[in-house]
Amino acid sequence: MANFLHFGDLPDGVFADATAVAVDSETMGLALGRDPLCVVQLSDGQGDAHLVQLDRSTYDAPNLKRVLTDPKILKIFHFGRFDIAMFHLHLGVMTAPVYCTKIASKLARTYTDRHGLKDVCRELLGVDISKTQQSSDWGAAKLSDDQVAYAASDVLHLHALRAKLDAMLVREGRDGLARACFDFLPHRALLDVRGWEGVDIFAHS
Repeated sequence: MANFLHFGDLPDGVFADATAVAVDSETMGLALGRDPLCVVQLSDGQGDAHLVQLDRSTYDAPNLKRVLTDPKILKIFHFGRFDIAMFHLHLGVMTAPVYCTKIASKLARTYTDRHGLKDVCRELLGVDISKTQQSSDWGAAKLSDDQVAYAASDVLHLHALRAKLDAMLVREGRDGLARACFDFLPHRALLDVRGWEGVDIFAHS
């Protein structure tokens, strides 16, 4: 297992043969339109993680954008709604197709209200991931070793989580519903970007 830090973009050829890539991002905060996208981390599930520290003056990352929009590569997120919205805002792309382990968890693990990545990894995989660097300065010119390790940990387990959650969704007869939710997720992210972030447009009032 190794973590690779790249500046500006993914190198040519990374994920060329991948059919599913786990994706997460680090930002300067959680407010769309205020807080910039700083880092995108990806893994093909083989044990390595690739981190892209973006050039925020241009956000010119053609290889990264190609992976995010490749229709042959499933992008696996945990709470993908935020990442997809950030990618649309800053990278100018609509990420698809997608899978969200948080949505899958909420549909499959109805016996609990603990759907954070740390909780789901602990229960389903027996893995305890650290969240100590979650609120660190991701806009720094140089990322620390702890930041790199933290960012990598957020994508290294998503393939295994997907497999566990898929089995639970099939068992509970909710796999079709989950797929429909994943298909809608980029549209939900676009609603957030366009100003409906806190509004349930399906509600009666």
